[in-house]
Amino acid sequence: MAIAVGKDQEDPMVEPNVIPLVDVMLVLLIIMIITVPVMIHAVKIDLPKEVNRPTETKPENINLSIDFDGGIYWNDNGVSRDSLLDYVLQEAVKDPQPEVHIRADKRARYEYVADTLYVLQRGGMRKVGFIAERPKSE
Repeated sequence: MAIAVGKDQEDPMVEPNVIPLVDVMLVLLIIMIITVPVMIHAVKIDLPKEVNRPTETKPENINLSIDFDGGIYWNDNGVSRDSLLDYVLQEAVKDPQPEVHIRADKRARYEYVADTLYVLQRGGMRKVGFIAERPKSE
């Protein structure tokens, strides 16, 4: 509320000063007039088309174990050295090709492991890995 100064009246002026309020409202109105068209204006963008691709399932790994005396186990099933190439040829044509994990006994001769690797290479297996187990601490 404003008070009249310099008048002889003892009564305070009762009318509120609305000019600052009107000024603020006009400024807000101008801001709204300017910003609303900018907010409504749509920008066209070309989004890429999404294609649903089925998830690729990995084939099961082949566990190949070699005994201390040269015996070979294909997924825990005993296999002779002569029939190992047949098993490898069946698995090598699959797409995607399964991985071969070789686990050799620490007492097995290197010759047995090398012969097995040669058969895998001759059969066309590209994904071959060795599984090494840490010795148990006593």
